[in-house]
Amino acid sequence: MIAIDGPAAAGKSTIGELLAEELNYLYFDTGVMYRAVTWAVLQRSIRIEDEEAVSRLAEEVRIDVLQPTVRDGRQYTVCVDGQDVTWGLRRPEVEYGVSPVSAYPAVRAALTAQQRRIGRQGRVVMVGRDIGTVVLPEAPLKIYLDATVEARARRRYLENRERGQNVRYADILRAMRRRDQIDSQRDAAPLRPATDAVIIDTTDLQIEQVMVQVRELVERSDP
Repeated sequence: MIAIDGPAAAGKSTIGELLAEELNYLYFDTGVMYRAVTWAVLQRSIRIEDEEAVSRLAEEVRIDVLQPTVRDGRQYTVCVDGQDVTWGLRRPEVEYGVSPVSAYPAVRAALTAQQRRIGRQGRVVMVGRDIGTVVLPEAPLKIYLDATVEARARRRYLENRERGQNVRYADILRAMRRRDQIDSQRDAAPLRPATDAVIIDTTDLQIEQVMVQVRELVERSDP
């Protein structure tokens, strides 16, 4: 089991997917589950602030994470009650709402059990914000990727623009700062490195430079 944690757009998804492909491991980005619940909440016009209604929906909705079903650059296919919502999960309104949704204890409880079941089957690179601290604290290798909020917002802005989405950098930066604050201060599984995690600052690194460091960690840990 390999756990990769860190804030939004620090490079977790990219590095996790590449590493899983190299090792022939399952790539599992747990953040898509929280995004899927947030998407479902918005679609049903439930107020993000209504913790009881949001939590109830998280317990009822069916979320499937599959290998890519369409060759359009996606890392996986995410379905909510059978509907493909993969690209919808990256919309700014989902980005804005996912932190408070993921902070609700009942939402986390509903999704964490499924994450543990998958992770403990082994041969998995699991990516999220509380993998090393809560979901898989027994993972033999824990990596925490970080970067400045400005660098992370720029990455997300460019990703959205490449997909044809009309977004503003200032809006993404503001939403990301808000998310960082919520994630780090929430009572349920706050965002922080595990005590035995290796921290890598990706602010000024290219993807391959990060992968060089990660490969060295994998070789030393022999997961």
